[in-house]
Amino acid sequence: MPPRKTRQSTTTDESASKSERTRARILDAAAEVLSRKGYAGMRLTDVAQVAEIQAPAIYYYFDSREDLIEEVMWSGIADMRKHMTAVLDDLPDGTEPMDRILVAVETHLRHELEISAYTTASIRNSGQVPENIRKRQVTEENRYGRIWRDLIRSAHAEGAIRTDLDLYITQMLILGALNWAAEWWNPRRGSVEKVVTTTQNFVRSALAP
Repeated sequence: MPPRKTRQSTTTDESASKSERTRARILDAAAEVLSRKGYAGMRLTDVAQVAEIQAPAIYYYFDSREDLIEEVMWSGIADMRKHMTAVLDDLPDGTEPMDRILVAVETHLRHELEISAYTTASIRNSGQVPENIRKRQVTEENRYGRIWRDLIRSAHAEGAIRTDLDLYITQMLILGALNWAAEWWNPRRGSVEKVVTTTQNFVRSALAP
């Protein structure tokens, strides 16, 4: 798996306390390890090594391995939802509905493949972790899904999407394809830019009347 940026704002915030910075560093490390090794393979000793602390120190910040994983899984989707909302809100007024969908495609892929190991960890492990760990993540997934639902419904209302498509199935197919990129993408298979462009062309061709 290619290297990923994992740092959260709290790790570089000089106003944060030493304790807050250490906790954020543990989360960063856990996201990196979880994205590479998965739920079953993630050991606290590996997290401690990446975070450059002693493994027992993790329990000062998190009650258990499961609590640490739960925080990473939730953060990955919550951060992507906030990032997506900010990107879409910054688009100029009057941006065409289909163009908004294509921007969302790029934003999702870049956040998943380039920006956040938290998001990669959340996507790759969503089917592996126990349901009790996924409760907050599922809530965030539903909120994130509503962003896509609104994008697709708006494009459909403007006549930018074929009338023979079921909108819910369309949404699930797009998100499934975007999320699956975390499993197969490797720089040797093509740059992120190529993945983004190909996916945008694919989505546009599939949806357009």
